[in-house]
Amino acid sequence: MIFRRKKIDNEIDMNNLPQHIGVIMDGNGRWAKKRGLPRSAGHKAGAESLKKIVTEANNLGVKYITVYAFSTENWKRPQAEVDYLMNLLMDYLVNAEKTLAGENVRIRAIGSRKELSEEMRVQIKKTEELTKDRKGIVMNIALNYGGREELVHAAREISEAVKSGRLKSEDIDENTINSYLYTAGQPDVDLLIRTSGEQRLSNFMLWQVSYAEMIFVKKAWPDFKPEDLRECILAFQGRGRRFGGI
Repeated sequence: MIFRRKKIDNEIDMNNLPQHIGVIMDGNGRWAKKRGLPRSAGHKAGAESLKKIVTEANNLGVKYITVYAFSTENWKRPQAEVDYLMNLLMDYLVNAEKTLAGENVRIRAIGSRKELSEEMRVQIKKTEELTKDRKGIVMNIALNYGGREELVHAAREISEAVKSGRLKSEDIDENTINSYLYTAGQPDVDLLIRTSGEQRLSNFMLWQVSYAEMIFVKKAWPDFKPEDLRECILAFQGRGRRFGGI
């Protein structure tokens, strides 16, 4: 059931917000197909939803949000769709300073950049630099991201550190691995939201979601509204988080 906005406003405990929300933005293509539109229309509508959700999360006081924009597996999609997604992401990054300027959002891209175009890599650095001093929510855009690839990347970096003598193998612990992830310095995901009814992680933040509360929403991502985010936060606050304890 979707609560009316006023009721959710009154019930959310602002002292118990998730610090870090992960979002698997699923269902753009199915949303478009249901309406007899091309998949590109679904992705465009999804981009509009993203702006609204990030703004809402920031206004609530959430510190971090990571959105799954393009996975390492998405390269397998038809070339025309891949090209459209890349152009859409480029446009989002180029206009981030303007569209999110009033929201005080800091933008970061996480994932492997090797397969990205030079133009995209340059724009990522530019956007990150433009927003680095903002004090509001940190928005991680998972771009060419895969949870397994991230762990492999971290393992290689740790191996090099041991090989060079900068790190002793016996000193490697969870904190060490955390420090070599793309999200180094950020808290683990508290709340994971996936839209469109699917109930799987799809290689998303495998390390960081170890103790996340997971909520699967039937709505496709373009239909996911700020009030839906609030309902998810309310559900999160109603759960008992024991982290393996009693």
